[in-house]
Amino acid sequence: MPHQPIGVFDSGLGGLTVLQSLRARLPDEDFIYFADTRHLPYGDKPETFIQTRGQRIAAALAKCGCKAIVVACNTATAAAAENIRAQLALPVIALEPAIKPAAALTRNGILGVLATTRTLTSRRFAQLVKSHAPNAKVITQACPGLAEAIEAEGPESVAVETLLDTCVRPLADARADVVVLGCTHYPWVRAGIAQRLSPTTTLVDTGEAVARQVERRLTQESRLGGHGRLRFATSGDPLQVGATLARLCAISMPVESWTV
Repeated sequence: MPHQPIGVFDSGLGGLTVLQSLRARLPDEDFIYFADTRHLPYGDKPETFIQTRGQRIAAALAKCGCKAIVVACNTATAAAAENIRAQLALPVIALEPAIKPAAALTRNGILGVLATTRTLTSRRFAQLVKSHAPNAKVITQACPGLAEAIEAEGPESVAVETLLDTCVRPLADARADVVVLGCTHYPWVRAGIAQRLSPTTTLVDTGEAVARQVERRLTQESRLGGHGRLRFATSGDPLQVGATLARLCAISMPVESWTV
């Protein structure tokens, strides 16, 4: 039915940056956002673990009546998106690092990518680079600990600032003129990343592109429609997730506890 919700999930609350783009483009749609905070971060976990989590969460969202699933996590996309699509007869829209638009934007042929270890070492990422940036110099930088520091300490915390100093410097030193934000948490610290790069460097993320793709898919299937409602659920501590929601995007509402 058109008024069924759209399910969105991430390992934590980084996917809220994608949810914001979705709600801005599709304000009448209903959304269920699931944060798998009990297992945050995904970035350094085995691929088989992430595959299993992705399939279980997608199944739980489908059981709630979701008409589409958005995998709002680059790491989960790399590990689990193909399995989820094989499992569900629903549109499954997944993120991937924005290598293609970055390659089109670069002027000096040097691209930087900030992402999790698991994303950067995935077969899917290697295929993206081979397909869309074969002639570019791609500088990859894993950022272990950054996603969880953004959630636990806040985007402007000392811990985050220290991690940004370490993670962004190699891209600045390499003179990357386009930098891909390859994790949904990183747009929360977009300003801090930009401050550590040349003023002429372009930052690219994928939230708006995902929102456009969701709109296209649901329009094709005549399934757009809703009431603008929003639900949040987590595998972790709902009070902690609620507090982080309020801090990151000024949303104050109950968070459901799901066993998935």
